Amino acid sequence: MSFLIQAQFGLQSTGQEEIINPVKWSGSVTETGENQYKLVFDAEIENDWHVYSQHTPDGGPLPLEITYRGVEEGEYILEGKTQESKTKTGFSEIFGVDEIYFSEKAKLTQNITLKNTSLNVVKAELFYQVCKEVCINQTFYIAFNLDTKKAKVFENFDKFEAYGVKKDTPKKENNTTTKKEVKEKEKKEEGRSFLGIFIASFLFGFTALLTPCVFPMIPMTVSFFTKQSKNKAKGIKNAIIYGVSIIVIYVLLGTIVTAIFGADSLNALSTNVWFNVIFFLLLVVFAASFLGAFEIMLPNSWVNKVDKQADKGGIIGIFFMALALAIVSFSCTGPIVGTLLVEAASKGGIAPIIGMLGFSSAIAIPFALFAMFPGWLNSLPRSGGWLNSVKVVLGFLELALAFKFLSNADLVLQAHWLEREVFLAIWIAVFGTLAMYLFGKIRLPHDSPVQSISVGRLGFGLLVLTFTIYLIPGLWGAPLKLISGFPPPMSYSESPYGVGYTKGGVAGEISDFPEGASLGPHDIIAFKDYETGVAYAKKVNKPIFLDFTGMACVNCRKMEERVWSDPKILSILKSDIVLISLYVDVKEKLPKAERYTSETTGKRIRTIGNKWSDFQIKHYGANAQPYYVLLDHDEEKLNEAIGYTPDIEEYKAWLKEGIANFKK
Repeated sequence: MSFLIQAQFGLQSTGQEEIINPVKWSGSVTETGENQYKLVFDAEIENDWHVYSQHTPDGGPLPLEITYRGVEEGEYILEGKTQESKTKTGFSEIFGVDEIYFSEKAKLTQNITLKNTSLNVVKAELFYQVCKEVCINQTFYIAFNLDTKKAKVFENFDKFEAYGVKKDTPKKENNTTTKKEVKEKEKKEEGRSFLGIFIASFLFGFTALLTPCVFPMIPMTVSFFTKQSKNKAKGIKNAIIYGVSIIVIYVLLGTIVTAIFGADSLNALSTNVWFNVIFFLLLVVFAASFLGAFEIMLPNSWVNKVDKQADKGGIIGIFFMALALAIVSFSCTGPIVGTLLVEAASKGGIAPIIGMLGFSSAIAIPFALFAMFPGWLNSLPRSGGWLNSVKVVLGFLELALAFKFLSNADLVLQAHWLEREVFLAIWIAVFGTLAMYLFGKIRLPHDSPVQSISVGRLGFGLLVLTFTIYLIPGLWGAPLKLISGFPPPMSYSESPYGVGYTKGGVAGEISDFPEGASLGPHDIIAFKDYETGVAYAKKVNKPIFLDFTGMACVNCRKMEERVWSDPKILSILKSDIVLISLYVDVKEKLPKAERYTSETTGKRIRTIGNKWSDFQIKHYGANAQPYYVLLDHDEEKLNEAIGYTPDIEEYKAWLKEGIANFKK
């Protein structure tokens, strides 16, 4: 009764038994030409929930899938691919890939051309994963009525199948307030994101300022302006124009990148194999340049032409002076700008422009300030070997970052060329060599002889050495949370249990390994079939532990990696219960004779994953994963079921309670 009251009045259940539906779909259809239509799918997504895009890479959460009924039969053809509204991208530490997802709302559009001109209803099935603290796999059915230009959304498969040309019109909802709130929230999120890009880019610019191509130009440029300015007021004016010109030049570069590649195209490229491989090679070239193998230079003819324009004086001359600075310093700033632009552009929108604004501001402000107050020049440290050392350090950092992009490509391909141990070994070698360089044990082509090292360099060297030592236990399975997201995930490993440790035939060590079972996470004996697992639990007289999970369930993996791995929990899972893991997203088809329409949800059950999802909803009134149930041998609950529970002590208490009830 309480569950029905909550459903009727929209109350939030305090328990775990509830059907969660965080996405509301609607649709529309527009005639765009003779026998041509545009189908529109609109989704309103509850706060903090994410629906994963069609373009989410393999190995991550489940991507959205749309099945258009009638295409294979030749009723109509799809004009191009289904287009998506703006998405967001974030790296998943669990899966080791970039997740591409919608938040708050989503819009999908598909153009079609009719072949059967008498067709008046186009049907489509939506299947997707939506996640917050739990993940839900959902299926919805949408029928587009070409006569009424309306769309009807179904949850019941049989009603969807039976729908013909009835002019059923969905009730129009008043979403004005919701859309306004969504827009405000998106603006706030974008604002925070852009601020982060600006700050990071400013630090990039400050680093570029300390390179041997830029730093020595401060006194040279300021001296030029001091001589050219007839009075202090004129000098300040020229300095401001010069600083603004530097910013305009770099921002213009960011604008060009955005215009050429599009606001969001590089966002989609971020998980493209070729994009990551090419950028890996590019960063290796940049690193070699910084380390002194060669210099990346723009043609001298460009510099000469710009110098001639700068000689003209006035505002135009000052602008070309700033352009000359950008060209002359390119051998140092080019690799940094290149790295920054791709990183910023991969976030989509106007991020490249914001990035260039931050970068150029860090360079422009010192030039402008020293031009205004020439006396400050006396406080600047003298140019020397330390400038080249800054450049070399940047080279090592570029080299380390390069392998992150190669790792991205490897993860997408699942080629296992650059598994976690190899990646960490490369980083240990790179940062270990950097530490030796900072201690003066290694000299590179453009380095000055080092008689002694400064206290600052010693301190930085100790910091790098500490970081290098921190990385080493990662070879033996340490999680390395400080760099989480950079190396491949722990599951993508030559030795998931650490170098020098293997499972060593754990299955063989169990004298009576149960038929139908396999080794699950942390070598827990697990069943993937309900009936088989229940029969074994009765045989060994242990409680049944139902684990409703998913191959692509983020928080299921978090529970397994962070909670199940705890020795107090793991001993219970291995010794005191029988684990039955039912994966709700397995796409293996059921035999045709076993397919059915769910009496509970009205959805068509075609796959093994559909079957276990329907089983969860039918018996436990829940549709989210992870979801954990303890049962006795009569298949009755021993205590209240729970979902995502990252608190180890709370999870342990729940297990102990159920097992104690089983023994009564």
